[in-house]
Amino acid sequence: MDAGSAPEQVTVGSPGWPGQVTERTMADGRPMFYFDDQATPGPVHEAIDTRPLPEPPHAGEVRFDVLTGEWVTIAGHRMNRTFLPSAADCPLCPTRDPAHASEVPDADYDVAVFANRFPSFAPLTVDPAAPHPPVLGPADQPAYGHCDVVVFSSDHSAAVVDLPAARMRTIVEAWAQRTEAHSVDPGVAEVFVFENRGEEIGVTLTHPHGQIYAYPFVPPRSAQLLQQARRHRQATGGNLLADVLEAEQAESTRVVLRGEHFTAYVPRAARWPVEVHLAPHRDVPDLAALDDAERAELATVYQELLRRVDRFHPGVDRVPYISGWHQAPTGEDRELGRLHLQLFSLLRAPGKLKYLAGSESGMGAWINDTTPERIADRLREVAS
Repeated sequence: MDAGSAPEQVTVGSPGWPGQVTERTMADGRPMFYFDDQATPGPVHEAIDTRPLPEPPHAGEVRFDVLTGEWVTIAGHRMNRTFLPSAADCPLCPTRDPAHASEVPDADYDVAVFANRFPSFAPLTVDPAAPHPPVLGPADQPAYGHCDVVVFSSDHSAAVVDLPAARMRTIVEAWAQRTEAHSVDPGVAEVFVFENRGEEIGVTLTHPHGQIYAYPFVPPRSAQLLQQARRHRQATGGNLLADVLEAEQAESTRVVLRGEHFTAYVPRAARWPVEVHLAPHRDVPDLAALDDAERAELATVYQELLRRVDRFHPGVDRVPYISGWHQAPTGEDRELGRLHLQLFSLLRAPGKLKYLAGSESGMGAWINDTTPERIADRLREVAS
């Protein structure tokens, strides 16, 4: 493949963000975007990706499970993806030695976003060639979509919770802009922004990063939420997620943080030993719909929640967590969705994990070993 192309600098975003975006193309044709905290005059990020890379993998396929009514993604090319490399071989660090080129060609950056080299969903597709078409249910489909890697810092040992406020604001901008870009793709049904932290969660790269999945279908959790939201609207005329937020604010027992634009609370039926939701006060479908004031507060509130999660268990410096932004579907039922964050950890005590054993994994029947009210009390206790 040819080396990456010359940069095209773009300075778009919410009016209050002082940064800039530079778009590049990687050696195998994948798109890359540099998000800088501050705009600077003149060309930036001119380093070219010169690696001799093969064409990116084509998408796998999605198969319908007739027992659950859910789509399952088959991505066999991910079996041999990079797994816990040393810092010297980290593919997310900047390229400072051409002999050890990484996925990021430049020698320094603030935030880098690029298409995953081992994607669960990809824009390059071929029709599934199943030797035996399914007897029941719809036919297999290409796993069309997008998988972005969002690298939060060029510092291999950094953590999102410790980044400067300006960097967190840039990360929010990257989330919003990539959500908007993927949402206009007619093949995308929903965009999910998330971060996994900690080997206990299953992290395979320790460099601070998150991901963005643009699904070709509405995922099962969202489908369940939309079904409940539809029933709620038929019964009350209201928006389920907005009414849940209002109820939590009114009761206040489980509210752990309240700002001008966002409220954080522990859900009344929390499933995890540490769990908190964060929702905007205004009805917005996704991150792209947040205005500048909301994006600015989100950057501050989000890091405060991460600090509290890290202090939750005495003696634990870095609590493993999953942080996921649930957004409205891009097409049908969009009006039933509403932006909200689910941040949770499976660490139930220092050195002890909550395992999803028989009841949870086998039957989907959750059991929480603590109470949501205790979780909320502790998250208030450890406030900054």
